Amino acid sequence: MSLGLNDREIDYRSEIGRLHTVHRGVFSVGHRVLSVQGRWMAAVLAGGPGAVLSHRSAAALHGLLPSWAGSIHVTVPRKLRSRRGLAFHRARFPADEIVRVDGIPTTGVSRTLLDVAARGSEHEVDRALHQAEVIHATDTLSVTDLIDRYPRRQGVAKIRAVLADRRLGVTATRSELEELFLAFIRERRLPQPEVNAWLMVGANWYEVDCLWRDHWLIGELDSRAFHHAIRAFERDRAKDRALQVEGWRVLRVTWRQLHDAPDALAADLGALLFQRRIRR
Repeated sequence: MSLGLNDREIDYRSEIGRLHTVHRGVFSVGHRVLSVQGRWMAAVLAGGPGAVLSHRSAAALHGLLPSWAGSIHVTVPRKLRSRRGLAFHRARFPADEIVRVDGIPTTGVSRTLLDVAARGSEHEVDRALHQAEVIHATDTLSVTDLIDRYPRRQGVAKIRAVLADRRLGVTATRSELEELFLAFIRERRLPQPEVNAWLMVGANWYEVDCLWRDHWLIGELDSRAFHHAIRAFERDRAKDRALQVEGWRVLRVTWRQLHDAPDALAADLGALLFQRRIRR
């Protein structure tokens, strides 16, 4: 009707193949095949005034989770029964929780994460949060803002738990992580490394956190607190590549590994040291 066509005109154009029904009252023009974005837009239109793409579908639109073949999730301001291919949710959003992406009205990044937490697993929430960091997906509201706004909403406890787990060890300084790792080495009675040693590789000098020179093994201590910047991340990987080309093996160790899986880390580190000793 928004194109000024009455029911008879719509029926006629449908009969001759100019209009194709996508949802009740929503048509594609000229062809039946729609892109993913086209299907998302059609779903929002099917929801009527005030409808926005939401939940896992919004997460896919923002690039936080992969697209999937299930029902498209749309939130509407009134009660609307879900139908084949469409999952309707009822809610009214403040203006600062809605954005447009590629012309599609959708929940903002933070609201989307909160909705994913309400229905998804902790693994899915963690994956979406990680991807939001990787692609720097942000909007005017932070997740913390929405937690404060909806402290008792379904999913808040889950997203709090995921955020707390993700912050584990993030605030550790380089010296704290170094002290923890050296204590770990002593406790496990592993060979003591040189600390903050310099190596010349080709024409370049590289400082490495821990060096077992006789074993051609390097330990690099990683923390999101001081390796978060994209340039630092890329620089570290280029450094790893240069060292490995020269025959050095590089083992990256994180605070979380030391805290959550010390036995596995000790076994791997011991195996690397032992393997090199046998070869020599």
